[in-house]
Amino acid sequence: MFTPRPENQRIAVLLMLIATAFIAATMLFAKVLGSDAAGPALHPLQITHGRFVFAFAVLAVAAGVLRPTLTRPGWRLHIARTTCGWAGVTLMFASVAWIPLADATAITFLNPVFGMMLAIPLLGEKVGRIRWSAAAMAFAGALILLRPTPENFQAASLLALAAAAVMGLELIFIKKLSGREPAFQVLLTNNFLGLILACAAVVFVWQSPTGLQWLLLGGLGLCMAAAQACFVNAMARADASFVAPFSYGTLIFATLYDIAFYHQIPDRVTLLGAGIILTGGIILAVREARARTAAVQSAPPVVQRL
Repeated sequence: MFTPRPENQRIAVLLMLIATAFIAATMLFAKVLGSDAAGPALHPLQITHGRFVFAFAVLAVAAGVLRPTLTRPGWRLHIARTTCGWAGVTLMFASVAWIPLADATAITFLNPVFGMMLAIPLLGEKVGRIRWSAAAMAFAGALILLRPTPENFQAASLLALAAAAVMGLELIFIKKLSGREPAFQVLLTNNFLGLILACAAVVFVWQSPTGLQWLLLGGLGLCMAAAQACFVNAMARADASFVAPFSYGTLIFATLYDIAFYHQIPDRVTLLGAGIILTGGIILAVREARARTAAVQSAPPVVQRL
């Protein structure tokens, strides 16, 4: 399930698109739970708690069935990564309760841009003109989506922007973890630590969910676990430079969910801002993947001692 597979680009694309549909679904569930559509609105911390409870339950069952080989985890990196992920998800869930899914999704796609900028001081990476141009393009799109005029400004958009910044920092720790541990172990550890953190935070805002809200929380966790599984398997079947741009399909599904469930058709501002962010994000994703491939190819061969 989480082991390397023979390369198959068609299956990789299909899995990535399925993953984006699940990710957009988690945001839809969060939007419903954060409003009074299924009962008294739940606090974003409680929605995040539900996400980790049910996602970890699914992964724990999978671990019991698959019995994967686990190694000693790098706890410091995992704790740092999970703290950023928990905070980013909570901020994202808070934002979707107030603004359209398409707007929130597009703004949070700035996380690779923040990750690129943070990689300069934290990882010592050098950034060329193309990547800076792509970053500037993405920020211009975000500025359009923020609608910075007194009559149109949406304060909740700043929550999505903060989520993108925190998740950009998470990318730094994900890079440090990359290749050090099995993919399934990374997912299991991340969700286990996230569950502990979410349980500690939810104590201060807990309220008893309705039956429908419990179902939605369960659906949110299941969708997140399914999305993570599809994403990992997609990346195992094709080069990152080929697969990564399809991850932006989340915006398409978020827009479709907005139309289907809230009858919110994206206006010209949303389409323009989202399009600019997507263009910049895709350029960054392709550029980084190619740089990673070039680094691997230029690395000296490893000589095994007999």
